[in-house]
Amino acid sequence: MTTPIDVFIPAIEKDLATLPHVIDAVRKYVQHPIHEIIIVAPRKQRIVDLCTKKGCRFVNEDTVLPITKKDIHYQSKTWDRSGWLYQQLLKLGGDKVCSSKYYLVIDADTVLIRPHTFKTGDKTVFYCRNWSQPEYFNTYKKLMGKSRASKRSFVTHYMLFEKAKVKQLKQAIEAKHHTSWYSAIMRSMNKSKQFAFSEFETYGNFLYSSEPGRMVLKQANNKSLHTSFSQISPSKMSSLQQKYRSVSFHERKGYSKSSQVKSK
Repeated sequence: MTTPIDVFIPAIEKDLATLPHVIDAVRKYVQHPIHEIIIVAPRKQRIVDLCTKKGCRFVNEDTVLPITKKDIHYQSKTWDRSGWLYQQLLKLGGDKVCSSKYYLVIDADTVLIRPHTFKTGDKTVFYCRNWSQPEYFNTYKKLMGKSRASKRSFVTHYMLFEKAKVKQLKQAIEAKHHTSWYSAIMRSMNKSKQFAFSEFETYGNFLYSSEPGRMVLKQANNKSLHTSFSQISPSKMSSLQQKYRSVSFHERKGYSKSSQVKSK
């Protein structure tokens, strides 16, 4: 694969148990030249130190968007999804941070376990699943003025973004709503719902609505695990690799009060 990419990983301190494995797996299994791995996170010394150790660029999350996490109020008496939403907006702000034409976003709790290619000729490969949260598409319709284009779900914890297309998406949102793209997203959400916006569904359906022929949809085969990466034995990993492309460790707290909910 000759298409060079950047890798963009939003993270918080609670991710430090999985983040080193996420970085190592990206280097091992992403079949593209990687220009830079960028960790976007709060300025915490442990995160900065990890970036130095792993040869990644640290970016203070407060410098990516005109707003910060403090400006987002998305919570109820039982849950707080403000940081979760903030990370999604950060991913859409990646076009301002990355220098390559394409940037791969991957969640800090998701480890690739098999080789991944994200471009084939002039087509982009998207890894998909068969279920999603209905509220994502209610928000998408309010935001874009049309229903979802794809029957598959684009929510699989990682996605290749093209900077020019991200810019087009944000311009389309701003033209329709006459406000900043991030304000439009927050205003379009039903904030009483715990899962009300997906950056992956929004970007994927935006592309699919105009150029489905330039997209290759593959089954993601992601496995959620409630253990730690270090507890996976070589034989267990070998059996996981037979069935799955990636594993996610959903024991993350800090950006969500409730840990009992199914992750997006």
